[in-house]
Parts: sequence; structure tokens; C-alpha cells
Amino acid sequence: ALMFLVNPIFAAINTGMTNVLNGMGTTNLVLLGAVVGGMMSIDMGGPFNKAAYVFGTAMLEAGTASGQIIMASVMVGGMVPPIAVALSTTIFKNRWTEADRKAGVVNYIMGLSFISEGAIPYAAADPGRVIPSCIIGSAIAGGLSAAFKCQSPAPHGGAWVIAVIKNPVMFLVALVIGSVVGALILSMLKKPLPAEESGLAK
Repeated sequence: ALMFLVNPIFAAINTGMTNVLNGMGTTNLVLLGAVVGGMMSIDMGGPFNKAAYVFGTAMLEAGTASGQIIMASVMVGGMVPPIAVALSTTIFKNRWTEADRKAGVVNYIMGLSFISEGAIPYAAADPGRVIPSCIIGSAIAGGLSAAFKCQSPAPHGGAWVIAVIKNPVMFLVALVIGSVVGALILSMLKKPLPAEESGLAK
């Protein structure tokens, strides 16, 4: 019975967000790229993420260069959260438990594969720090990708479709910058754990 209540609400949010994105038009692709990139991180697989993705694929179907630019922004935005988390667990080890760090390694692959959901366990455990960090990183990556005029004719695939992405080097630059910014913000927001919690020697 709960699903009957929840589904229409999520559908309404999805429709509303798609309408907002359509209303923005394509005149300012950098801003639009930043918005859809950031939306990919708000709820990783939820209505905001889905609205951005559906908008990206609809733009792609229009067959225009601007549509491919937006699709690239959507994709890079969705790749940032797992990579940002993975970078933080690798570089700022004392912010994380041993289990977090081990799981973080898998997130490199998930991020490169455009599977945003890899960051969900971290976001669920610490939403106040993980989600804002990822939104900022994803928005920067999405905006930069659009500024660099990166284009993706593929709706999915992440780094594995880099061969078909136009301006692939700058797409990767946008991904790295967004991921590093997200990781740095996340690592600054998280406090170092006591040695017994982090499992690291003092």
C-alpha cells in the first residue's frame, strides 16, 4: 500500500524536475551541464538522478550537438560520486574505517562504469557530508564538461565508451577535477577517526 502512495509522489517530482530542465533551454549549456551534473548526485538513483538522466537521454534523441553535450555532463556528473568517495578513502585513510576503505576500492570501477549507486552506502551512513560534497563535485564536472564541449553519443558506459566521446581528454579532465574537489570537500568535512576506529596504527 505504501508504494501506491510513494510512486505517484516520486513520479510528480520526476515530471516537475524534467519540466524545469526543459524550461532552462540550451542557451547556457555550461549552467545546464552543471545543474544536470549536480542532480545526478542529489539522490543517486532516486527521482532527481532519474530526471537528469531521462532529460539527458531525451536531449540525446534530439540528435543535436547540444544534446550530446548535455548527455556528457549527465554521465560525468554520475561518475563523480563513487570516485570522489574512493579518492577520499584512499588519500585520507584516517577518516574511514577499514571496511569503508576496502569498499572504496570497488568504487573506482563503479565510478568509471557510470554506476553512481556505488556511493549510496556512504551517503546513507553520512548524508550530511557525503551528498553535498558529491553534488558540488558533480556540478563542477558537469559544467566543465559542457564548457569543454565534450559530447557523448552514448547514453551509458562511462569511461568504457571514451572512444566515442568527442573531446575525450577534456572529459577525463572534467571528471578528475570534479572528483578531486568532491573528495577534498568530503575529507575536510569528515573528522579523523580515533586509531581504534580507523584500524590504522597511531
